[in-house]
Amino acid sequence: MLEALQLTEFYGSTPAVQNVSFQILPGSVLGYLGPNGSGKSTTVKMLIGLLQPTHGEVRFDGHSIQQDLLTYRKRLGYVPEEPNLYPHLSGWEYLEMVGTLRGMSEAALSSKAGKLLELLSLSANKHVQMSSYSKGMRQRILLIAALMDNPDVLVLDEPLSGLDVTSAMVAKNLIQILAAKANQSFIALTFWRSLKKSVLSSSSFAKAACSRPAQPKTFASRLANPRSSRRSCS
Repeated sequence: MLEALQLTEFYGSTPAVQNVSFQILPGSVLGYLGPNGSGKSTTVKMLIGLLQPTHGEVRFDGHSIQQDLLTYRKRLGYVPEEPNLYPHLSGWEYLEMVGTLRGMSEAALSSKAGKLLELLSLSANKHVQMSSYSKGMRQRILLIAALMDNPDVLVLDEPLSGLDVTSAMVAKNLIQILAAKANQSFIALTFWRSLKKSVLSSSSFAKAACSRPAQPKTFASRLANPRSSRRSCS
């Protein structure tokens, strides 16, 4: 279980995030929505351990992630909003690099990356330098890199940004299937106007109480566990 407990972050005297709390169990998908400048990316940095909160903490399986950040990150997949990659590498070379850094065997890397490349329609371009990739292609490579080592938690920042309609539908369905079948947890961040295009269907949201309009709101998709996600924003 991943828990955010009263997360608060100040930049100088300006609050970027205030008292954000939620929890998500395996098999769940949670959407974290808000307008630009509302603190979504700051929250992500705290969730993945790039930023230590001013107050509050992030817990995974009941323990603060700061106790063993390296082990936590090995169980984490992350897709940033901006697909900044190594343009001189091909898509396959980049996936090989990520798999090697994650300690994947050659057989596991070849099998999982190959299947995901096929699923997301990138097999024909896997040996092409990423400098020639569109934004959507780079986004798909990042999604594959995050998924191929079977993370326990996947954090996606604007996950469908730059994807064509077909790839967006495939990515959305893949995430829902993995959450329900593989017992993985997903956190998706998106801008308010992207709500109906986000990872979750509009019918699967449950609104959280959040009194400040400047703060993001969390929405839980109850896929495998109907009461698996709890959230608050005070």
